[in-house]
Amino acid sequence: MKMGAAPFYFWFPKVMKEISWMNNYLLMTWQKIIPMTLIYYFMSKIMIYSSIVLSVIMGSIMAFNQTNLKMIMAFSSINHMGWLMTTLTLNMIIWIIYLLNYFMLNFIICKMFNMMNLKYLMNIFIMNYPPLLKIMLLINFFSLGGIPPFLGFLPKWMTIMTLMYTKSYLIMIILITTTLINLFFYLRLMIPTLILSSTQIKFTLYNNKFNNFNLINLIFLSFMNLLIMMFLTLIYHLI
Repeated sequence: MKMGAAPFYFWFPKVMKEISWMNNYLLMTWQKIIPMTLIYYFMSKIMIYSSIVLSVIMGSIMAFNQTNLKMIMAFSSINHMGWLMTTLTLNMIIWIIYLLNYFMLNFIICKMFNMMNLKYLMNIFIMNYPPLLKIMLLINFFSLGGIPPFLGFLPKWMTIMTLMYTKSYLIMIILITTTLINLFFYLRLMIPTLILSSTQIKFTLYNNKFNNFNLINLIFLSFMNLLIMMFLTLIYHLI
């Protein structure tokens, strides 16, 4: 229940909707580590896989027709919980790679949403920010969706290859299918980002909360994420 996985996920989107973006980040990431570890050691495989299937399906379906960005990110987190629990049952190294990649991507996205003061899908259509910032947002959502050749594809590809090796074809098909559904609402977020010359409406918070220093920090975090993933992938292949 604490980590917001199905079937005990009903509290999760409601809490996400009412708290700040940075608190959302903590709720979507660090809070999940200890419950996942306990589940791995104390729950049966049948219960874990039941939660995996329910999490990826409900996380995808419930995100449809959502216009609140926090609700969209909440259901996205529920879907990713299914992937994280899958990697936990397969290989600890893959779990660590997926976890760190997910943590970093969520931090960058939540930080950007917080600085832009974005709450609803409509806000993205009317934002007027530098093209570089929009491209960064686009790349991070492509990566979160697991689209190649972006960084988020790597842990999902490793998970799928391991599932094929263990002949867990049913779980693999469910994970891939629900990820394709997830891409639909990610695309809803990314379409206005693709239109770099969006409506010329400037937010008053632009000058206060966003500057070149913040942009440099986000770029630095993106490159750090790339380096960490390359290092962990090297370790995985060496082991």
